[in-house]
Amino acid sequence: MNAGIDFESKILVKHDAARLLRDELCRPNWQCEPISISGVTDCYQPAERRFRITRSLLEVLLEARQPCGIVTKNGLVLRDLDLVAEMARRRLIHVFLSVTTLDRDLARRLEPRTSTPEARLAAIARLTEAGVPVGVMVAPLIPGLNDEEIPAILTAAREAGAATASYVMLRLPLAVEPIFRDWLAKTLPLKQERIEGLIRSTRAGEMSDDRFGSRMRGTGEYAEQIATTFRVFKERLGLGASLPPYDLTSFRPPRDAAGQRTLF
Repeated sequence: MNAGIDFESKILVKHDAARLLRDELCRPNWQCEPISISGVTDCYQPAERRFRITRSLLEVLLEARQPCGIVTKNGLVLRDLDLVAEMARRRLIHVFLSVTTLDRDLARRLEPRTSTPEARLAAIARLTEAGVPVGVMVAPLIPGLNDEEIPAILTAAREAGAATASYVMLRLPLAVEPIFRDWLAKTLPLKQERIEGLIRSTRAGEMSDDRFGSRMRGTGEYAEQIATTFRVFKERLGLGASLPPYDLTSFRPPRDAAGQRTLF
């Protein structure tokens, strides 16, 4: 598939995801360590309402006492609050809500088919009230577009109950770059030149940088300004705390596909 609309119009569904996870956790050589859910694709994208795959994974993880972390842009995570809250009680889960902007119009154009900024903040509040360790991710942070919102986003997230915060600078690897530039030309033509110029200033003159250690934060004076602003407001608002450590001692292999537990 191409890097553009294909990923929104051709949805691949792994119906047996929970079984595959169960099989993996039942393997004798499985070593308990946190599993990251939705490192690439949002596990609460619209299709999840119908297929409930993420919920089936959480059921297996809770049964096995297997820790995990979730990153999502969608308030649909609240549908699974019963499982998430129980996992939190057992120190098995962290949840990060990605809040890219507080501007509803920009959010609609930048991230269509995701929850509104208000819904994401409401999800942070509900999760926090339920005892779930919650953080906020400002991702992607786009120089010249939403970097000026850092103070407002962090303030709103803290007021909603977030305990920690992080960000990821916009990355435009390979085929993603022309799609993003085309989006800028169509939706923000008057800002395109400035935004692209600032992106290049954080990527050594290029539009992207795949080097480990710099690809998530950028380099150069403007990237340093963003990092400083984020750090100052993070500390000022008390968002520098670490989330509670996972419990890695309670893992137990789940029942296998036949419904049996392993003895060892």
